[in-house]
Amino acid sequence: MSRSREKLLNIGFGNLVLAARVVAIVNAGSSPMRRLREDARQEGRLIDATQGRKTRSLLITDSNHVILSAVQAETVAQRLSQEEKQESGND
Repeated sequence: MSRSREKLLNIGFGNLVLAARVVAIVNAGSSPMRRLREDARQEGRLIDATQGRKTRSLLITDSNHVILSAVQAETVAQRLSQEEKQESGND
């Protein structure tokens, strides 16, 4: 797939991620997710896209980066699903 055809996923407040690189979208509240966030921070793999707001979801990418979003995981998942439907409809 060429770079020009790759779909961007809106993760809130004008922040976008390449949809094809997202491996998982998880809720931020549990203890394992807090540990995941802290490990990523210590290893330099954390990207904070919350714009100073409360973290509501974490996106894990295929490069093992953890992206913090202020948008609920369900909302991000719906946006990703809509992108996939639009893509399959254009084929």
